[in-house]
Amino acid sequence: QVQLAESGGGLVQAGGSLRLSCEGSGGTFDFYPIGWFRQAPGKEREFVAAIRRGGSGPYYADSAKGRFTISRDNAKDVVYLQMNSLKPEDTAVYYCAGTVHTVPGSDPREYDYWGQGTQVTVSS
Repeated sequence: QVQLAESGGGLVQAGGSLRLSCEGSGGTFDFYPIGWFRQAPGKEREFVAAIRRGGSGPYYADSAKGRFTISRDNAKDVVYLQMNSLKPEDTAVYYCAGTVHTVPGSDPREYDYWGQGTQVTVSS
């Protein structure tokens, strides 16, 4: 069973960038497609991006297209989320999650393993 841990969150001004990392341990990390989700206070958890086992895909929410890039390095057991041109509405706790499904979807219920989350705050 894989464990996931996010890092890289923080406080950034609007227009700035952050790179989030999702590190896997305790299992065969490269077996799992990985998704990034976020949850703002009072809102439901929403899909951001996902990537297949070998790095193909990737898949993005409309809000992430053109600004965010998901990638993975299976040799290091890590998936990255590069976030550029950040906006205040990107403020949320960001989670990575692993799924046993071959094609990673946008529904959080399809994901089996979750990290603890990392806070991203974008100031205006």
